Amino acid sequence: KQARQLENELDLKLVSFSKLCTSYSGTRDGRRDSSDTTPLLNGSSQDRMFETMAVEIEQLLGKLTGINDKMAEYTNSAGVPSLNAALMHTLQRHRDILQDYTHEFHKTKANFLAIRERENLLGSVRKDIESYKSGSGVNNRRTELFLKEHEHLRNSDRLIEETISIAMATKENMTSQRGMLKSIQSKMNTLANRFPAVNSLIQRINLRKRRDSLILGAVIGICTILLLLYAFH
Repeated sequence: KQARQLENELDLKLVSFSKLCTSYSGTRDGRRDSSDTTPLLNGSSQDRMFETMAVEIEQLLGKLTGINDKMAEYTNSAGVPSLNAALMHTLQRHRDILQDYTHEFHKTKANFLAIRERENLLGSVRKDIESYKSGSGVNNRRTELFLKEHEHLRNSDRLIEETISIAMATKENMTSQRGMLKSIQSKMNTLANRFPAVNSLIQRINLRKRRDSLILGAVIGICTILLLLYAFH
């Protein structure tokens, strides 16, 4: 009877303990989805309730363990039939229930502690973020100035690159013009070298024309003289 009474109490306590863990997680999630200015709701009270219920369940588990030990001593004592199957079955059933309750308690407790530790870590991270946001307002002006200066430097670099590109293009154009001028100069030199030969040829042609004119004039004069002499004689 004492074992059944403790088992019933443990069953009710474990159900409430599991609901506490679920409500703790749901409350934390609801606060996380709400605004950052929402105060913590029943955080410390839930922690105190968890500690109280954990102590009570551990005490009940201890009492149930003691009763199971007493039942085991009774079944092993003198005067009790060693082959009483009903007693052994009852003892084994109570041991299984105790084992199940113990396993469920440790599992629920571990889940609760894991959730609380995670929420504490997330809460510290959120506090760090909020403190950073609140403290970053002082450095906003300096950061803005740094960004503007960085933008100015980038603009200056871009202008310098454009100027260098224009200079390189001008250099290439001047190089090409220099090549063209060199080719023109070489052609002019070639023509200038050819002019003396042309001049000499023209002079020779003029000399030959002048000689031919003199010869033709001499022939005409001789023929005229001969005709006059023939006419007067």
